Amino acid sequence: MLSPERLALPDYEYLAQRHVLTYMEDAVCQLLENREDISQYGIARFFTEYFNSVCQGTHILFREFSFIQATPHNRVSFLRAFWRCFRTVGKNGDLLTTKEYHCLLQLLCPDFPLELTQKAARIVLMDDAMDCLMSFSDFLFAFQIQFYYSEFLDSVAAIYQDLLSGKNPNTVIVPTSSGQHRQRPALGEASMLEGVEASLFCQCLENLCDRHKYSCPPPALVKEVLSNVQRLTFYGFLMALSKHHGINQALGALPDKGDLMHDPAMDEELERLHSIKGRTHIATQGLAPSRVTPATQVPGGHGRCGLLLENSH
Repeated sequence: MLSPERLALPDYEYLAQRHVLTYMEDAVCQLLENREDISQYGIARFFTEYFNSVCQGTHILFREFSFIQATPHNRVSFLRAFWRCFRTVGKNGDLLTTKEYHCLLQLLCPDFPLELTQKAARIVLMDDAMDCLMSFSDFLFAFQIQFYYSEFLDSVAAIYQDLLSGKNPNTVIVPTSSGQHRQRPALGEASMLEGVEASLFCQCLENLCDRHKYSCPPPALVKEVLSNVQRLTFYGFLMALSKHHGINQALGALPDKGDLMHDPAMDEELERLHSIKGRTHIATQGLAPSRVTPATQVPGGHGRCGLLLENSH
């Protein structure tokens, strides 16, 4: 059944809003790259499995960075996959460095840029030494804000720098869709201590949200964050965004912080796999080792992970 939202929009607007053409182009590319394997079971099945993986959010696993950031749905799917795969880091209470979190991200996206990981870490560390240890929950919520709202935050950084230097923030140019992440303006020690006037900053961000073509936090929630202080620093603002319950809910990728270590569906699947592993071990005791057949790759590379990066202990 078609949703009321679908019926209310012209076809071309709905296709653009849902990035349908992006997925169609990617599906065709995957089809051409794997046409020999796909010919064994048919094109119709391939497209069915491809779009099922898109709906389930597993289509971004092991894909290139340009693809995982291509649509809001891809970004949400990547955030959710990162949380589900590595939440045991948080359950075990482990503290990791920026480089170690970057290594985890590269397990899901081999060419994930270090610069983006460093930007997320600076939100937690408030621009302190980048080799400091961070908890999983602190890094995850900061990474969520940085990764999902990356282009918006680049514009916010430019506005902040203009306010510090007394320039007109309305001259800030919104980043293009080149996919390249800007280097943030260097924020000196004085700017970290003094910050900018919150009311003026809020006005500039309201104007930015009105004209910004990328995803941005709900303006009402941004205003709520800024209404609680008279002055604030750039990283103080980003930290407030990362800890805001309403912004996390609006984004919809991660559970609340109190439920971050709970994933009943994944726990049930792990228990099932553990039980299978136990029964297999008992059944094969005393038998000669046999050659293990590699797991079959789902067309287009969408099913190779199965989210089995969870710690099995």
